[in-house]
Formats: sequence, structure tokens, C-alpha cells
Amino acid sequence: MENNLKTQGFVLLDVDVVALNNAGKETTSNFDNAIKTKSVYKNGENYVYVSGQAWRYWWRDTLQKDFAWQLSPVTRDKAIAYTNADPITYPDDDIFGYMRAASEQYEDKGKTKSRNITVTRVSPLKNSALVSVASVRPASNWSSMARQEGDAVPYARQEYSAIMKGMFSIDLSMIGTFSDYNRSGYKNLSNELKDKAVELGAESIHDPYGTGALIRMPYELRSKRAVDTISALKDIAGGAMQTNNLGDVTPKFIILASTCTGNHPFSHIAKGEGARDERAVLNVDGIKEILEDYKDTFRGKIFIGRRSGFLDEYDNDLKKIQEQYKDCVVYTSINKAIDQYTEQVKEQMK
Repeated sequence: MENNLKTQGFVLLDVDVVALNNAGKETTSNFDNAIKTKSVYKNGENYVYVSGQAWRYWWRDTLQKDFAWQLSPVTRDKAIAYTNADPITYPDDDIFGYMRAASEQYEDKGKTKSRNITVTRVSPLKNSALVSVASVRPASNWSSMARQEGDAVPYARQEYSAIMKGMFSIDLSMIGTFSDYNRSGYKNLSNELKDKAVELGAESIHDPYGTGALIRMPYELRSKRAVDTISALKDIAGGAMQTNNLGDVTPKFIILASTCTGNHPFSHIAKGEGARDERAVLNVDGIKEILEDYKDTFRGKIFIGRRSGFLDEYDNDLKKIQEQYKDCVVYTSINKAIDQYTEQVKEQMK
């Protein structure tokens, strides 16, 4: 596998009358039980968003429920919480990273002693927040808790419809691969876990960016974790207020590509247009520019997926891109784009 190989992904979501990530009490309201949705201002306009942490929560939850991932147990101690920090056993510790002050047992002159170690791992999966492409003015709506008897209890919440964009990067060369440097973020494994990894078939490989060796798990485990993580986007579900404001948070547009650099090229291929950025548009010229400017960093084909019924007005433009760049671009449906890209990833990770 090529060193520094990364998946770069860009998605667009299309949601109507939702409140996916709330920000607590609405302080400008006269009512005590009014809830505000998360939003941010840019250039004087309001954009709703879902935090990157919330998106990761949906992602991890989908991997557990739909891909049978056994998640690392969480230990809570007063004001702190930590997982088992065992990426050998638990795939979410591998993909989502961890930090834990741990202890391990060792033998010293025939006596069993304990020593403290801190293990940390930078997440191979990095993601942005999900933010509306166009400016949005959430609507305040009254609801009530009402049953057979007694007075109804009213409450207010904000709702919105939006096309939302997000991007993510997965360090494929880091999945199932662990370092042991005495440096923050680089001491991934305890001695006990290193021995466990070797028993399960891990091998020592040279670190191209360091002076030591890395521990790498077998190809089958690494490729499965990568494929599961990317495939989860087909089924990802989550968000606040889903009881009354059910929204589909699977991508309706996606670009997937492998690159040999950490740079994410697709950040500006969707934008707001109009006097107040009130209309979301796809930057077709921007996609072409990226294909030219970054052609030396792409590895394999770039897969573009679109769900029928979403941004249909760009169908011919995207078909022309596929025709113009037929050696490196595949344009198809969302799920086929994900499936075909993961097949490419399997080969690239060998």
C-alpha cells in the first residue's frame, strides 16, 4: 500500500423541516422552554449546522447497529470518560481514536508490579461539521405535550429546510497501523496490546516518517474496517427531534477519491448564490478545476454519486465531466459510487 494514502470525501444532504442538532435554550424567546438550533454567522448571514461531533456519533452508531461493530466500552470516572483504548479488539478505537491514562502489569525480579502509561491515538477519520450551503432563517414552531387528561404543555423549537455540505478524510495507511513513540499522539499501544497484536498476525513494518517501526494488523482486518466506515454512509441515521421531524441524513450527492496528500480539494464545490446566498448551487466549474489542479495527487478513479430527484438540473453537466475525464471519473448513483469506490480501496490497501 502506498504511504500516506487517504480517502477524501464530500457529501451533500437534503433535509426538510428538521432540527438535527440543537443548542439549548433560545435566550431571545419570552418562553422558558424554547429550544434553539445550532447556527453560525458568516458574512452577515445565518447558516444552520450539525456539529462534527454529532456527525461522528451518528457514524459510530450506524457502524454498531448496521455493521455489527463491537464498540469499545466507556469508563466514566468523575468528570472524565475514556474507552478501553484497545484498537486491536475494538474497531471504533482504531477508526475514531482515543486518549487514556492507563496502567499495565509487568514482572520485575520475580515480582508483579504496576506502572502508569498514557496511550493516545489520533483519529484516522477526520470530518467537518455539516453546514447549510445557503443561508437559512429557521422557523419557530409551537408544539405541545398532550395526553388524554390535563392541560397541554406547550414548547417552542426551531426548524429548517436546507441543503447541507460536509467533508471527511480517512487516513487509509493509518487504519490498523500503530506507532509506539514516546510522544503525545504517537504512543498508541501498551506492551500488552503489542503482544496481542502480534499473536493475531500483526507484523512490524518500517515507519517512512519516523526512525522506528510500526505495528500493522493483517490486510483483511484493515480493509474491512475501511470499507465498513465508508459504506456506513449509505445507511447513516441520526439527529435530534427525529420523532416529530424525521429527516434522511444519508448523502444525496457524494464525491469519493483517494489521494496521496492530506489536502482536501473538494471544500468549495457547493456554494450559496443570490443577494443573500439564499440558493444552493453546485460549482461544476470548480469540480473541473480540481480535476485539473490535483490530477497528480489522485490515485485511482474519482467517483461521483447523485440521487435521482436531487439537483437533477446538473445531470447533463456531470455526464459531460464523466465523458471529458472518462479515464478517471465515474458518475453513477450514490450507493453504486460508494460500492465501486470501496472495491478500489480494497485493492489500494494491499
